Amino acid sequence: MKERKRGVVVTLGLIVLALGVALVTARSGNKDTPGPTSPAEEPATLASAQGGTARASSDSKQGRGEAGASQAANPARPQEVIAEMGWGSGPSQLGRERPQEANPEAPMSLTVTPLGDIVVLDQLNGRLVRLGPDGKVLGTTPLTQQTPQDVTVAKDGTLLVLDRLRDKSVAIIDPYTGTLKGDLPLQGEGIPETGGITGTFVDGDSVYVEREHGALVRIGDLSGKADTTRPEIPGRPTRDGRAYILSRIIDAQSGRLLVNAIDRQSNQHRYTREYRLQFPLLYITLFDSDRSGVIYLGVAGELPTGKASPASAPGVRLFCLDPVDGKVLGQADLPLNTMPEETFRDFAVLDEGGVVYQYRTESGVSLRRADCR
Repeated sequence: MKERKRGVVVTLGLIVLALGVALVTARSGNKDTPGPTSPAEEPATLASAQGGTARASSDSKQGRGEAGASQAANPARPQEVIAEMGWGSGPSQLGRERPQEANPEAPMSLTVTPLGDIVVLDQLNGRLVRLGPDGKVLGTTPLTQQTPQDVTVAKDGTLLVLDRLRDKSVAIIDPYTGTLKGDLPLQGEGIPETGGITGTFVDGDSVYVEREHGALVRIGDLSGKADTTRPEIPGRPTRDGRAYILSRIIDAQSGRLLVNAIDRQSNQHRYTREYRLQFPLLYITLFDSDRSGVIYLGVAGELPTGKASPASAPGVRLFCLDPVDGKVLGQADLPLNTMPEETFRDFAVLDEGGVVYQYRTESGVSLRRADCR
Protein backbone atom coordinates (compact mmCIF):
# COMPACT_ATOMS: atom_id res chain seq x y z
CA MET A 1 0.00 0.00 0.00
CA LYS A 2 2.85 2.36 0.85
CA GLU A 3 4.51 1.77 -2.54
CA ARG A 4 1.20 2.30 -4.32
CA LYS A 5 0.68 5.66 -2.55
CA ARG A 6 4.16 6.77 -3.47
CA GLY A 7 3.57 5.75 -7.07
CA VAL A 8 0.47 7.94 -7.22
CA VAL A 9 2.34 10.87 -5.67
CA VAL A 10 5.27 10.52 -8.06
CA THR A 11 2.87 10.37 -11.01
CA LEU A 12 1.13 13.55 -9.85
CA GLY A 13 4.49 15.24 -9.37
CA LEU A 14 5.57 14.33 -12.88
CA ILE A 15 2.29 15.65 -14.29
CA VAL A 16 2.82 18.99 -12.54
CA LEU A 17 6.44 19.16 -13.66
CA ALA A 18 5.57 18.27 -17.26
CA LEU A 19 2.84 20.90 -17.39
CA GLY A 20 5.19 23.56 -16.02
CA VAL A 21 7.96 22.64 -18.44
CA ALA A 22 5.58 22.53 -21.37
CA LEU A 23 4.23 25.94 -20.48
CA VAL A 24 7.67 27.50 -20.14
CA THR A 25 8.85 25.86 -23.37
CA ALA A 26 5.83 27.17 -25.25
CA ARG A 27 6.70 30.72 -24.17
CA SER A 28 10.48 30.64 -24.48
CA GLY A 29 10.69 30.53 -28.27
CA ASN A 30 9.46 34.13 -28.68
CA LYS A 31 8.54 36.32 -25.70
CA ASP A 32 6.54 38.79 -27.76
CA THR A 33 4.45 36.23 -29.61
CA PRO A 34 3.79 33.26 -27.32
CA GLY A 35 2.88 29.97 -28.92
CA PRO A 36 -0.67 28.57 -28.90
CA THR A 37 -1.99 27.03 -25.71
CA SER A 38 -5.15 25.33 -24.58
CA PRO A 39 -7.96 27.64 -23.33
CA ALA A 40 -7.11 26.99 -19.66
CA GLU A 41 -3.43 27.84 -20.20
CA GLU A 42 -3.60 31.15 -22.04
CA PRO A 43 -1.30 33.87 -20.65
CA ALA A 44 -2.88 36.62 -18.58
CA THR A 45 -1.43 40.13 -18.66
CA LEU A 46 -2.10 41.63 -15.25
CA ALA A 47 -2.98 45.27 -14.73
CA SER A 48 -0.29 47.91 -14.31
CA ALA A 49 0.17 49.98 -11.16
CA GLN A 50 -2.13 52.67 -12.48
CA GLY A 51 -5.09 50.29 -12.45
CA GLY A 52 -7.12 49.14 -15.43
CA THR A 53 -8.12 45.75 -16.74
CA ALA A 54 -6.43 42.43 -16.08
CA ARG A 55 -6.88 40.54 -19.33
CA ALA A 56 -6.63 36.90 -20.34
CA SER A 57 -6.31 35.95 -24.00
CA SER A 58 -9.14 33.49 -23.53
CA ASP A 59 -11.10 31.98 -20.67
CA SER A 60 -11.61 28.28 -20.18
CA LYS A 61 -15.33 28.72 -19.54
CA GLN A 62 -15.99 31.11 -22.38
CA GLY A 63 -14.35 29.15 -25.19
CA ARG A 64 -11.21 29.78 -27.19
CA GLY A 65 -12.56 32.41 -29.56
CA GLU A 66 -14.00 34.73 -26.90
CA ALA A 67 -11.67 36.97 -24.92
CA GLY A 68 -12.05 36.70 -21.14
CA ALA A 69 -11.37 39.78 -18.98
CA SER A 70 -12.02 40.75 -15.39
CA GLN A 71 -12.00 44.30 -14.09
CA ALA A 72 -9.14 44.57 -11.60
CA ALA A 73 -9.53 46.54 -8.43
CA ASN A 74 -7.83 49.90 -8.05
CA PRO A 75 -4.36 49.18 -6.62
CA ALA A 76 -4.65 52.20 -4.31
CA ARG A 77 -7.05 50.47 -1.93
CA PRO A 78 -7.26 51.74 1.66
CA GLN A 79 -5.37 49.72 4.24
CA GLU A 80 -6.54 49.41 7.83
CA VAL A 81 -3.96 49.70 10.60
CA ILE A 82 -4.83 47.14 13.28
CA ALA A 83 -2.02 47.77 15.76
CA GLU A 84 1.27 49.63 16.17
CA MET A 85 3.84 47.77 18.27
CA GLY A 86 7.18 49.23 19.27
CA TRP A 87 10.51 47.42 19.56
CA GLY A 88 11.30 45.90 22.93
CA SER A 89 10.24 43.16 25.34
CA GLY A 90 7.18 44.73 26.95
CA PRO A 91 3.61 43.37 26.70
CA SER A 92 2.84 45.45 23.58
CA GLN A 93 6.29 45.27 22.03
CA LEU A 94 8.15 42.92 19.69
CA GLY A 95 11.79 41.95 19.71
CA ARG A 96 14.41 43.16 17.23
CA GLU A 97 18.14 42.43 17.13
CA ARG A 98 20.92 43.78 14.93
CA PRO A 99 24.12 41.92 15.89
CA GLN A 100 27.41 42.88 14.26
CA GLU A 101 28.33 39.38 13.13
CA ALA A 102 24.97 37.77 12.38
CA ASN A 103 21.80 38.42 10.45
CA PRO A 104 19.49 41.04 11.99
CA GLU A 105 16.15 39.63 13.13
CA ALA A 106 12.61 40.83 13.72
CA PRO A 107 9.36 38.88 14.23
CA MET A 108 9.69 35.96 11.81
CA SER A 109 6.08 35.09 11.02
CA LEU A 110 2.41 35.61 11.80
CA THR A 111 -0.87 33.77 11.38
CA VAL A 112 -4.59 34.37 11.99
CA THR A 113 -6.75 32.02 14.07
CA PRO A 114 -10.31 30.94 13.12
CA LEU A 115 -11.55 33.49 15.68
CA GLY A 116 -9.74 36.30 13.90
CA ASP A 117 -6.97 36.69 16.49
CA ILE A 118 -3.52 37.54 15.15
CA VAL A 119 -0.60 35.49 16.44
CA VAL A 120 2.89 36.96 15.93
CA LEU A 121 6.02 34.85 16.28
CA ASP A 122 8.18 37.01 18.56
CA GLN A 123 11.10 34.57 18.65
CA LEU A 124 13.66 37.01 20.09
CA ASN A 125 11.51 37.35 23.20
CA GLY A 126 10.82 33.59 23.20
CA ARG A 127 7.06 33.86 22.82
CA LEU A 128 3.98 34.00 20.66
CA VAL A 129 2.02 37.25 21.02
CA ARG A 130 -1.75 37.05 20.50
CA LEU A 131 -3.80 40.10 19.53
CA GLY A 132 -7.55 40.37 19.10
CA PRO A 133 -9.13 41.53 15.83
CA ASP A 134 -9.18 45.04 17.36
CA GLY A 135 -5.39 45.01 17.83
CA LYS A 136 -5.37 44.68 21.62
CA VAL A 137 -2.81 42.27 23.08
CA LEU A 138 -4.62 39.30 24.65
CA GLY A 139 -1.61 37.43 26.01
CA THR A 140 1.57 35.53 25.22
CA THR A 141 2.61 31.88 24.93
CA PRO A 142 6.19 30.76 25.69
CA LEU A 143 8.13 29.03 22.94
CA THR A 144 9.96 25.76 23.48
CA GLN A 145 12.31 25.75 20.46
CA GLN A 146 15.72 27.35 19.93
CA THR A 147 15.33 28.91 16.46
CA PRO A 148 11.61 29.06 15.56
CA GLN A 149 10.86 30.65 12.19
CA ASP A 150 7.25 29.98 11.19
CA VAL A 151 3.87 29.75 12.91
CA THR A 152 0.62 28.46 11.48
CA VAL A 153 -2.76 27.47 12.90
CA ALA A 154 -5.19 24.58 12.49
CA LYS A 155 -8.97 24.87 12.20
CA ASP A 156 -9.38 24.00 15.89
CA GLY A 157 -6.95 26.76 16.88
CA THR A 158 -3.96 24.50 17.54
CA LEU A 159 -0.73 26.40 16.90
CA LEU A 160 2.25 24.89 15.09
CA VAL A 161 5.74 26.37 15.26
CA LEU A 162 8.52 25.39 12.87
CA ASP A 163 12.20 25.18 13.83
CA ARG A 164 14.07 23.90 10.77
CA LEU A 165 17.60 24.81 11.90
CA ARG A 166 18.35 23.49 15.41
CA ASP A 167 15.51 21.53 16.98
CA LYS A 168 14.43 20.46 13.45
CA SER A 169 10.85 19.91 14.50
CA VAL A 170 7.32 21.28 14.45
CA ALA A 171 6.01 22.04 17.95
CA ILE A 172 2.26 21.51 18.50
CA ILE A 173 0.81 23.94 21.05
CA ASP A 174 -2.59 23.66 22.74
CA PRO A 175 -4.68 26.75 21.86
CA TYR A 176 -6.32 27.00 25.29
CA THR A 177 -3.55 26.18 27.76
CA GLY A 178 -0.49 27.12 25.70
CA THR A 179 1.16 23.85 26.69
CA LEU A 180 3.22 21.70 24.35
CA LYS A 181 1.17 18.79 22.98
CA GLY A 182 4.03 17.22 21.06
CA ASP A 183 6.94 17.63 18.64
CA LEU A 184 7.03 16.24 15.10
CA PRO A 185 10.53 15.55 13.72
CA LEU A 186 11.35 17.05 10.33
CA GLN A 187 14.15 14.82 9.12
CA GLY A 188 13.24 11.61 7.38
CA GLU A 189 12.12 10.30 4.05
CA GLY A 190 11.35 13.19 1.69
CA ILE A 191 13.19 15.74 3.87
CA PRO A 192 16.92 14.92 3.82
CA GLU A 193 17.85 18.57 4.49
CA THR A 194 15.61 20.57 6.82
CA GLY A 195 17.06 23.93 5.73
CA GLY A 196 15.12 23.60 2.47
CA ILE A 197 11.72 23.63 4.19
CA THR A 198 9.68 26.63 3.06
CA GLY A 199 6.59 26.47 5.24
CA THR A 200 4.25 24.55 7.55
CA PHE A 201 0.69 23.66 6.53
CA VAL A 202 -2.26 21.94 8.18
CA ASP A 203 -4.92 20.04 6.24
CA GLY A 204 -7.61 18.62 8.49
CA ASP A 205 -5.71 16.65 11.12
CA SER A 206 -2.56 16.31 8.99
CA VAL A 207 0.60 18.37 9.44
CA TYR A 208 2.74 19.00 6.34
CA VAL A 209 5.99 20.79 5.62
CA GLU A 210 6.78 22.19 2.19
CA ARG A 211 9.97 21.19 0.39
CA GLU A 212 11.59 24.00 -1.66
CA HIS A 213 8.25 25.64 -2.60
CA GLY A 214 7.15 22.35 -4.19
CA ALA A 215 5.64 19.14 -2.83
CA LEU A 216 4.40 18.87 0.76
CA VAL A 217 5.48 15.99 3.02
CA ARG A 218 3.16 14.71 5.76
CA ILE A 219 5.15 14.49 8.99
CA GLY A 220 2.34 13.63 11.41
CA ASP A 221 -0.95 14.76 12.91
CA LEU A 222 -2.21 17.31 15.43
CA SER A 223 -2.03 14.82 18.31
CA GLY A 224 1.76 14.75 17.92
CA LYS A 225 1.95 11.29 16.31
CA ALA A 226 4.69 11.18 13.67
CA ASP A 227 3.94 9.68 10.25
CA THR A 228 6.66 7.16 9.38
CA THR A 229 5.31 6.63 5.84
CA ARG A 230 5.62 10.38 5.03
CA PRO A 231 3.33 10.55 1.96
CA GLU A 232 3.45 13.61 -0.29
CA ILE A 233 0.89 15.88 -1.93
CA PRO A 234 1.66 17.91 -5.10
CA GLY A 235 1.02 21.42 -3.73
CA ARG A 236 -0.54 23.58 -1.05
CA PRO A 237 -4.09 22.46 -0.13
CA THR A 238 -6.71 25.17 -0.56
CA ARG A 239 -8.90 25.89 2.46
CA ASP A 240 -12.09 24.86 0.67
CA GLY A 241 -10.61 21.36 0.33
CA ARG A 242 -10.97 21.27 -3.46
CA ALA A 243 -7.50 21.72 -4.93
CA TYR A 244 -3.75 21.63 -4.59
CA ILE A 245 -2.00 24.76 -5.86
CA LEU A 246 1.54 25.55 -6.89
CA SER A 247 3.22 28.76 -8.07
CA ARG A 248 6.51 29.37 -9.86
CA ILE A 249 8.39 32.38 -11.24
CA ILE A 250 9.24 31.68 -14.90
CA ASP A 251 11.28 34.79 -15.71
CA ALA A 252 11.85 37.33 -12.92
CA GLN A 253 13.18 40.13 -15.12
CA SER A 254 10.27 40.08 -17.55
CA GLY A 255 7.70 39.55 -14.77
CA ARG A 256 6.40 36.12 -15.77
CA LEU A 257 5.05 33.51 -13.37
CA LEU A 258 2.60 30.63 -13.42
CA VAL A 259 -0.03 29.10 -11.14
CA ASN A 260 -0.93 25.42 -11.38
CA ALA A 261 -4.00 23.80 -9.81
CA ILE A 262 -4.88 20.12 -9.41
CA ASP A 263 -8.40 19.01 -8.57
CA ARG A 264 -8.19 17.23 -5.24
CA GLN A 265 -11.09 14.81 -5.65
CA SER A 266 -10.14 13.52 -9.09
CA ASN A 267 -6.37 14.19 -8.93
CA GLN A 268 -6.76 15.69 -12.39
CA HIS A 269 -5.08 18.85 -13.65
CA ARG A 270 -7.49 21.79 -13.33
CA TYR A 271 -5.51 24.58 -14.99
CA THR A 272 -2.09 26.09 -15.55
CA ARG A 273 -2.11 29.83 -16.14
CA GLU A 274 0.76 32.14 -16.92
CA TYR A 275 0.71 35.73 -15.69
CA ARG A 276 2.75 38.59 -17.15
CA LEU A 277 3.04 41.26 -14.51
CA GLN A 278 4.89 43.91 -16.55
CA PHE A 279 7.49 44.64 -13.83
CA PRO A 280 10.63 42.84 -12.56
CA LEU A 281 9.92 40.30 -9.81
CA LEU A 282 11.87 39.73 -6.60
CA TYR A 283 10.01 36.79 -5.05
CA ILE A 284 6.55 35.43 -4.23
CA THR A 285 5.69 36.69 -0.76
CA LEU A 286 2.21 35.12 -0.38
CA PHE A 287 0.41 32.15 -1.93
CA ASP A 288 -2.63 30.88 -0.04
CA SER A 289 -6.43 30.76 -0.18
CA ASP A 290 -9.39 31.77 1.94
CA ARG A 291 -12.23 29.54 3.11
CA SER A 292 -14.17 30.02 -0.15
CA GLY A 293 -11.17 28.89 -2.20
CA VAL A 294 -10.18 32.29 -3.62
CA ILE A 295 -6.41 32.29 -4.16
CA TYR A 296 -4.24 35.14 -2.85
CA LEU A 297 -0.99 35.71 -4.72
CA GLY A 298 1.43 38.34 -3.43
CA VAL A 299 4.44 39.20 -5.57
CA ALA A 300 7.29 41.45 -4.46
CA GLY A 301 8.98 43.52 -7.13
CA GLU A 302 9.82 46.90 -8.60
CA LEU A 303 6.33 48.28 -9.15
CA PRO A 304 5.73 51.11 -11.63
CA THR A 305 4.90 54.37 -9.86
CA GLY A 306 3.29 56.17 -12.80
CA LYS A 307 5.76 59.03 -12.26
CA ALA A 308 8.76 60.22 -14.22
CA SER A 309 10.99 59.90 -11.17
CA PRO A 310 11.22 57.47 -9.58
CA ALA A 311 9.70 55.31 -12.32
CA SER A 312 9.49 52.31 -10.00
CA ALA A 313 9.62 51.50 -6.30
CA PRO A 314 9.71 48.30 -4.20
CA GLY A 315 6.26 47.00 -3.36
CA VAL A 316 3.95 43.98 -3.19
CA ARG A 317 1.27 43.47 -5.83
CA LEU A 318 -1.51 41.40 -4.26
CA PHE A 319 -3.87 39.50 -6.58
CA CYS A 320 -7.11 37.65 -5.92
CA LEU A 321 -7.53 34.70 -8.31
CA ASP A 322 -10.62 32.71 -9.20
CA PRO A 323 -10.26 29.15 -7.80
CA VAL A 324 -11.83 27.57 -10.89
CA ASP A 325 -9.62 28.97 -13.65
CA GLY A 326 -7.13 31.40 -12.08
CA LYS A 327 -8.73 34.49 -13.59
CA VAL A 328 -7.82 37.74 -11.82
CA LEU A 329 -10.66 39.00 -9.61
CA GLY A 330 -8.87 42.07 -8.27
CA GLN A 331 -5.58 43.50 -7.06
CA ALA A 332 -3.99 45.91 -4.62
CA ASP A 333 -0.54 47.40 -4.06
CA LEU A 334 1.01 47.11 -0.60
CA PRO A 335 4.33 48.28 0.87
CA LEU A 336 7.30 45.94 0.87
CA ASN A 337 9.50 45.47 3.92
CA THR A 338 12.93 46.72 2.87
CA MET A 339 14.63 46.81 6.28
CA PRO A 340 17.50 44.34 6.83
CA GLU A 341 15.78 42.14 9.45
CA GLU A 342 15.38 38.51 8.43
CA THR A 343 11.79 37.23 8.33
CA PHE A 344 10.01 34.08 7.14
CA ARG A 345 6.40 35.08 6.47
CA ASP A 346 4.96 38.62 6.49
CA PHE A 347 1.42 37.86 5.20
CA ALA A 348 -1.50 35.70 6.33
CA VAL A 349 -4.88 35.18 4.63
CA LEU A 350 -8.08 35.55 6.64
CA ASP A 351 -10.66 32.75 6.45
CA GLU A 352 -13.36 35.21 5.35
CA GLY A 353 -11.09 36.87 2.78
CA GLY A 354 -8.47 39.59 2.82
CA VAL A 355 -5.00 39.55 4.34
CA VAL A 356 -3.19 40.64 7.48
CA TYR A 357 0.47 41.64 7.18
CA GLN A 358 3.29 43.18 9.17
CA TYR A 359 5.19 46.24 8.00
CA ARG A 360 8.38 47.15 9.83
CA THR A 361 9.81 50.63 10.47
CA GLU A 362 12.57 51.98 12.68
CA SER A 363 10.00 52.62 15.41
CA GLY A 364 8.33 49.20 15.38
CA VAL A 365 5.85 46.92 13.60
CA SER A 366 2.60 48.03 12.03
CA LEU A 367 0.00 45.26 11.71
CA ARG A 368 -2.38 46.01 8.85
CA ARG A 369 -5.38 44.55 7.05
CA ALA A 370 -5.97 44.81 3.27
CA ASP A 371 -7.88 43.14 0.45
CA CYS A 372 -7.64 42.82 -3.32
CA ARG A 373 -11.36 42.76 -4.11
